[in-house]
Amino acid sequence: MAIPPGIVYLARRLHRLALPPVLVYVGTRVWTVVFVKHIPGWVTTPAYIFSIPVALACSILYKDFQDRRQAALRGAVLAPSVKSKWIGGIDTLLSIAGGFGKEWIGSPFDKYCEVYGPIVNMRFLFENRILTTEPEHIKAILATQFKSFEKGAALWDQLHALLGTGVFNSDGETWKFHRSMTRPFFSKDRISHFDIFEAHVEDAINQVKNRLKEGYPVNFQDMVYRFTLDSATEFLFGKDVRSLSAGLVYPKNSPLSHDPAYKNHPANLFAYAFSEAQSLSAYRGRFGSIWPLVEFWSDRVAKQMDVCYKFIDPILEEALEKKKLANAGKAVAEKTNAEKEVVEGDTLLEHLVNYTEVTDPIVIRDEILNIMIAGRDTTAATLTFTIYRLSQHPDVLQRLRAEILNKIGPSRRPTYEDLRDMKYLRAVINEILRLYPAVPFNVRTSAEATVWPGVNGGPPIYIPPDTRVPYSVFLMQRRKDLWGPDAEMFDPDRFLDERMKYHTKNPFIFVPFNAGPRICLGQQFAYNQMSYFLVRFLQTFSSITLAEDVQTFPPAGWANGPNAQEKVIIKHHLTMYAYDGVWVRLEEAGHGPW
Repeated sequence: MAIPPGIVYLARRLHRLALPPVLVYVGTRVWTVVFVKHIPGWVTTPAYIFSIPVALACSILYKDFQDRRQAALRGAVLAPSVKSKWIGGIDTLLSIAGGFGKEWIGSPFDKYCEVYGPIVNMRFLFENRILTTEPEHIKAILATQFKSFEKGAALWDQLHALLGTGVFNSDGETWKFHRSMTRPFFSKDRISHFDIFEAHVEDAINQVKNRLKEGYPVNFQDMVYRFTLDSATEFLFGKDVRSLSAGLVYPKNSPLSHDPAYKNHPANLFAYAFSEAQSLSAYRGRFGSIWPLVEFWSDRVAKQMDVCYKFIDPILEEALEKKKLANAGKAVAEKTNAEKEVVEGDTLLEHLVNYTEVTDPIVIRDEILNIMIAGRDTTAATLTFTIYRLSQHPDVLQRLRAEILNKIGPSRRPTYEDLRDMKYLRAVINEILRLYPAVPFNVRTSAEATVWPGVNGGPPIYIPPDTRVPYSVFLMQRRKDLWGPDAEMFDPDRFLDERMKYHTKNPFIFVPFNAGPRICLGQQFAYNQMSYFLVRFLQTFSSITLAEDVQTFPPAGWANGPNAQEKVIIKHHLTMYAYDGVWVRLEEAGHGPW
């Protein structure tokens, strides 16, 4: 039985709590021996009681003094801190935690940046948490000062139940090992092989047609998450979870939406558990290192992951058994470079099994899950918000369909060369990635003291060692001073006309796939999959309308904020999604509306 997270958290910090009272005890004993004089209880009792808060206060003051001193020595300043009304920034913590899932996705961080600038210290529980939306700082984190920033122990602890030691949750040599394992699999030949996409696109489109014939709108987000889950699991495992076979979700006002057989379908159980595990993992991040106190008695993420492992483990065991039989009677030798190459026709799972040792299945499972999140959720999010935006901009939809029909026609499968040459399609996808980056918030930890460039000609910013540094691509890519006065508006032409000067001048204002050594290995794979799906989908459907009678709209109070134009509620766990989905009605090309 696993030890409760809260107990582990307290046990790791017990020595820190015990040290001040121990020092008081030693001090009183020394006093008694040296001066041969008893210390009365009215002195020792308060000394024991206040020893912990006094020691904490002293350590905080000393740390603050050190940070100011080190900043001054470097000719730098500290990032401005959010002013707190409560001791320890408890009000800041509650504001950040309360905003998760309840407020606009950018809240309260957008307000902090509006008051304090693009870099701000959201200090709570006496810990620095320096948020930045400044491209030069993000460039430093991802590229120019890459070695000075890592995922860090705190993030590893937060995400370990979900990601294990996979590529997205590791540093140093472990990260290099995982990246070297997966890099060969994303070759041009593989990412341009569309047969898997075609089979699942056809299935998805047929499901949509059938649902529309029943007279119901379609939750596009639900459908596309099923498509990407089936595609990703077949691409990675050689076996898909067949989530589309469960059928598409019905609107809540339909009695069919409460069918127990649908809710208990194995694919739906897997998909729900996987999504819930990500939400719970992201929620931990709002509490920083004290998240185990919120999940004191049980690891909620691990509980959801147990459901996922029931699907993954049998497939992994089968692959390992095949390797074991293949290696029977062979001498165990270290893998040569040739043996580590991807074999034609191998899935990623088969490649990883060949790459690693049979005795380490957890490494393979962790890596598969990391790649699944990257390959499934990010693509599904981008496609969801693409269809949502096309429903709001019929002019963009018609222009995009015209490019598709002129370049490919109404029914032919697109080739890799077709997709590469479709400039407006790429512009539409890029504009979605700008406004709705799949990973809207990310975080690193400073491995050493470092200095960032100042903002708008101001003094450099000192970043202390072992400091959590969140950065928001979502907020940065909507900044009007970086993208122009229309930065919050959806306009794909900004990637085709003179407004490209903003991006050309500073490429780091647009980093939906990260950058530097950790840049997404599957970037081109994602572009190909999204492009292929959109071509096939828009060859089939000529009109997209938001089903406002069943769509969940943002609260009325959101109408005056930066999200005023939105008709869906944007949320995020590790990746972005629309709360309650995106419900649409479609008109099939050459037919009347459903």
